[in-house]
Amino acid sequence: MGTAILFMTPNGEEMVVVSRQDYDALLKQAELAEDLEDVLAVKEFERRLAAGEEELIPAEFIDRMIDGESPIRVWRDFRGLSGKDLAAAAGISATYLSEIETGKKEGSISAFKGIAKALRLDLDDLVWNRDETSVIDD
Repeated sequence: MGTAILFMTPNGEEMVVVSRQDYDALLKQAELAEDLEDVLAVKEFERRLAAGEEELIPAEFIDRMIDGESPIRVWRDFRGLSGKDLAAAAGISATYLSEIETGKKEGSISAFKGIAKALRLDLDDLVWNRDETSVIDD
């Protein structure tokens, strides 16, 4: 790289002037660094996927959630569980689960925790499109 010229602006801000060639080289290095970060992120995801720590979700299920369908119902369908089976695994009644899925009841934090555990998810996966204040603890 060539010579950089350092100077101070009237308000005390330090500025540097570099040649166009050096500027272009710095941009290229920044792009390469971003590309490397992307490659490393993909490799980490692939490692986590192989270890069973991540999973691939078909677009049809994601689209259903984006369209506003209950994430609990979508995840339940994705996992192949009936409402009755999920409710039993979560320690709640099937009626209560149905009311949560249809929006008739907000659902308590403890109910959501049980559902998340039964579906092998983080709590955030069930409430990503909800107002955080709408889930009330028992």
